[in-house]
Amino acid sequence: MGRVTARRRVLRVRDGVSSYRPDTMAVEEPMEIRVGGRPLTVTMRTPGDDFDLAAGFLVSEGVVHSAADVAGIRYCAGATSDGGNTYNVVDVALGPGVAAPDASLERNFYTTSSCGLCGKASLDAVRTSAAWTVSEDPLRVGPELVTALPDRLRAAQKVFDSTGGLHAAALFSADGEMLCLREDVGRHNAVDKVVGHELREGLLPLRETVLMVSGRASFELVQKALMAGIPMLAAVSAPSSLAVDLAAESGLTLIGFLRGTSMNVYTGAERLAQVPVA
Repeated sequence: MGRVTARRRVLRVRDGVSSYRPDTMAVEEPMEIRVGGRPLTVTMRTPGDDFDLAAGFLVSEGVVHSAADVAGIRYCAGATSDGGNTYNVVDVALGPGVAAPDASLERNFYTTSSCGLCGKASLDAVRTSAAWTVSEDPLRVGPELVTALPDRLRAAQKVFDSTGGLHAAALFSADGEMLCLREDVGRHNAVDKVVGHELREGLLPLRETVLMVSGRASFELVQKALMAGIPMLAAVSAPSSLAVDLAAESGLTLIGFLRGTSMNVYTGAERLAQVPVA
């Protein structure tokens, strides 16, 4: 398996004094996702939880919706000229009756760690149809529970502590229990890893849950939450205008700038219980 962290020699400058020292950083490597042996996309990711990443990606693309839709996931052997395995190529076998991804979903370019939508063959494929709706989800949480999530997320980021270079996504229950946490150099990958884990456990749709992310809330992350049936997405930073529009259209609660005891609730404020409006 690939390493999560790597060491490099760097020149450190502090208060006008320089010295060479080793530095720990997050690993970023390409991973190709195949379906039935056919290449679908390449994403730049931090190695680890690769099967979750592949499964979550296929949920986001509307290819699979349940654990039964995935017959198996494996690393492809012979990924190098000498027949070795780099553990950077994953092949997903779909379950009986599950249609293979449409050719229009294939990415023209690799997916970078900062943009999971780069290279979409068709803009029409961006607004993927979800298998479930979240508008009627009965989730209700208090503001004190929501404002506690960033600290709980940060406390569980083990690799971030040594590198300072990873995003995180975590799924919480309505009473604040952390159900799953994943880290990755890409925001979208961290979310896919969470969703993929829950799919493989047979838990989709993820009713009455909150998805907490360490960065900003992009259109893509809102879409991924919707595809997994998650009714609330909270982020420590800002959402984009398109993310707010999609959340409003879909009935998802979108929270941004979640820091300390404050937050901005952009859509779905009715899911925040006991919040007086001045």
